[in-house]
Amino acid sequence: MQIEPFASHHLDAIVDLSLRAWTPVFASIQNAMDTDVYQAFYPDNWRVSQQKAVEDVCTTEDTNVWVALDADSIVGFIVVKLHSEDSMGEIYMVAVDPDFQGQGIGTALIEFALTSMKDAGMSIAMVETGGDDGHAPARRTYEKVGFGLLPIARYFKKL
Repeated sequence: MQIEPFASHHLDAIVDLSLRAWTPVFASIQNAMDTDVYQAFYPDNWRVSQQKAVEDVCTTEDTNVWVALDADSIVGFIVVKLHSEDSMGEIYMVAVDPDFQGQGIGTALIEFALTSMKDAGMSIAMVETGGDDGHAPARRTYEKVGFGLLPIARYFKKL
């Protein structure tokens, strides 16, 4: 496996693998959230908003995006935002193809991103994820590479 900078011809593969990777995550979110709130967040299906989110974040100028390649196939990607005002690097988005999960690709992408942040002069790294069951593998990976949890309660109510 190798990690290289994102190029525009990677976009379709990244969108495809992210939607497949996040299918169980969004099922978990739907089960954990009030139905009306979930529908308000994703009125047209979560896949529509997530595809747009991936496309937007991969093509905006204020992010760094890398892809993990295995035999010329994209098996994962990571997006980093640098917040120079507080010397913080943020892992903004990460996904590994479901067919390649559990092989250390997510860990390798995160460690690569952390090195990149440090090289860019950042002194803090941050990542945010869900507390639901669908995000449990992500939480384990973040903890494995040394992230510490700041418990935050975030509540939602449909108006």
